[in-house]
Amino acid sequence: MANGASIIIGLVVVVIACVAGWFFAPKGETQTIWRSSLILSFASCYLMWAITFLAQWHPLIVPRRGGLREFAVDE
Repeated sequence: MANGASIIIGLVVVVIACVAGWFFAPKGETQTIWRSSLILSFASCYLMWAITFLAQWHPLIVPRRGGLREFAVDE
């Protein structure tokens, strides 16, 4: 899988979930609350996951010392 494919696939899944939440929200007086709550929840979960994923993928803080555990690697 390509490097950025996970982000795009996750975005597509969240957009589909948002569209489904829009159409399948219960009818009635609270339909707007249901729609906005579902869409905001899906978007927030995606953003939190994407930020965490990208922070691990491209860390801002580079480790200072390398090779600390080379003795544990069997070659």
